[in-house]
Amino acid sequence: MTVNALGIYEKALPPTLNWEQKFELVHELGFNFLEFSIDESDERLQRLNWSRKERSEFRAAMWKTHSRINTLMLSGHRRFPLGSADPQVREQALVMMQEAIDLAVDLGIRNIQLAGYDVYYEPKTVQSHELFLENLQKCVEMAAKKLVMLSIETMDDPFLNSLTKIAQVKKQIASPWLQAYPDLGNISAWPENDVINDLENNFAQIVAVHLKDTKKVTPTFKGQFKEVPFGKGDVDFLGCLKALKRLGYNGSYTVEMWTESAADPIAEVKKAKAFFTELFNQAGIQQEKINE
Repeated sequence: MTVNALGIYEKALPPTLNWEQKFELVHELGFNFLEFSIDESDERLQRLNWSRKERSEFRAAMWKTHSRINTLMLSGHRRFPLGSADPQVREQALVMMQEAIDLAVDLGIRNIQLAGYDVYYEPKTVQSHELFLENLQKCVEMAAKKLVMLSIETMDDPFLNSLTKIAQVKKQIASPWLQAYPDLGNISAWPENDVINDLENNFAQIVAVHLKDTKKVTPTFKGQFKEVPFGKGDVDFLGCLKALKRLGYNGSYTVEMWTESAADPIAEVKKAKAFFTELFNQAGIQQEKINE
């Protein structure tokens, strides 16, 4: 039987808890690790500038609770994209990347997930594509110097919405420190994608997997990529999990949820955990033992 770790996204948990309480709750809810978020909000971007004392306190909370962070999810590049037409924004994007790498090193995080957008709030152009690749190369060089993995997420955006497209980026930037972080929901939502073929043909570049439900894009519907209750969307989780087990996937899975502002976040996470525990059992996947 295949053994995989199962984590929970930070934005699923009550935001009022301190780090020690969050780490303890992660284990109580039956997860192996927490996925750390640095999004485009001022509050979470400020983490990039944590003092030595703040970093030390965070590490102490992890160690005390026998916890770990597998991935730093860096979605702040939506606000400061690598492919921006504004050179000052591009410079800020590179500064953000270096700060994220340094933070990951200090916190013992080995993988940074990059949002695969050339730009998000700006018009997409040939130049935005080229600027993204030019600056991604710089990011990979920064990460390689510190032995930190960068993994591009398959997105809710046509620019990089499949592992096949990420593989094309890797042909331009050939580095072992640039890999892929597929989101099964995002891949499944795009009608041009054959999910199983995409996983099979690009399996060697997968370092982690997001579990999220979505509703498919159609000619008359732009799709739904967030906050679709598990089991109510179009993702064939069991089929995907069986395929990944057959391929020999030993990396981690993260349940991606945004329930931190729900009336009862813990109840929502418990439902999701039960949903995936059943699917793991059906697929013949054993969850890694939880540290105590």
